[in-house]
Amino acid sequence: MLFWTVLGLAATATTCLAASLQQVSSFGSNPTNIKMYVYVPDKVAPKPAIIVALHGCLSSATEFFTTTKLPSYADSNGFVLVYPSTPNQNNCWDVHNPASLTHGQGGDAAGIISMVNYALDKYGGNKERVYVMGFSSGGMMTNVLAGSYPDVFQAAAAYSGVAFGCFAGAAGSTPMTTNQTCAQGLQHTPQEWGNLVRNAYPGYTGRRPRIQVSHGLADMLVRPQCAAEALKQWANVLGVEFTRNVTGVPAAGWTQEVYGGDGSKLQGFFGTGVGHAPTVNEPQLLKFFGITQ
Repeated sequence: MLFWTVLGLAATATTCLAASLQQVSSFGSNPTNIKMYVYVPDKVAPKPAIIVALHGCLSSATEFFTTTKLPSYADSNGFVLVYPSTPNQNNCWDVHNPASLTHGQGGDAAGIISMVNYALDKYGGNKERVYVMGFSSGGMMTNVLAGSYPDVFQAAAAYSGVAFGCFAGAAGSTPMTTNQTCAQGLQHTPQEWGNLVRNAYPGYTGRRPRIQVSHGLADMLVRPQCAAEALKQWANVLGVEFTRNVTGVPAAGWTQEVYGGDGSKLQGFFGTGVGHAPTVNEPQLLKFFGITQ
């Protein structure tokens, strides 16, 4: 009898220690009433890195949590994952909103920054190791955060997204919005795109995040040209030029675009035959972020 009691207690202890996605009900300023979820591994690294992971339209934090293998990498590397979730405009992020497109002015972006600050304080995170990634609408918000809050993020990775400010002036930023000029591949000059980012935080002269842009060449919802425009934008902002293409990176059927010589500041990835899909290559992503070697 004692054996089973001890065994039961051990099982309960194991269950209690198992990390899981948890909602945080109060995390600071939240002007658009978005939600915060967090995944904290059982063994957190000293001064852990923080990765913000952003879902796409018609999705949620809980769904995106199961979409990538990032939680398992958090278990083995000790970083903390923040999963914002929006209930607004068909679960799409407000990448058209002037508030989100301007530093310190509100919108979904300000709520996400509150989540970052909460996680840094709660888990003793490293302010120099904060990153953001996302798919589709989440990829669009990834670029928005990199542009509006360059002082917060060390690096960003946008999957199937659009350039910063691409939806500016539109009534909304969902696939149901009548104005789909942006998602169909709206084009500007590199300088025009770059000015949109610089105007988001007037007077800022500090470090800018390193950027990855990934897109499927068969994406008919958010056209591949959107990724090309984003690369034009960040090349201008970061002051780097296209260097070369590398085929078969990060996998067969993909081509890597390297900028600035070694691609340490900016790189793009285009997948042949790949549609609108969250094609996250976790080892390659985490290496770019600097979390793994």
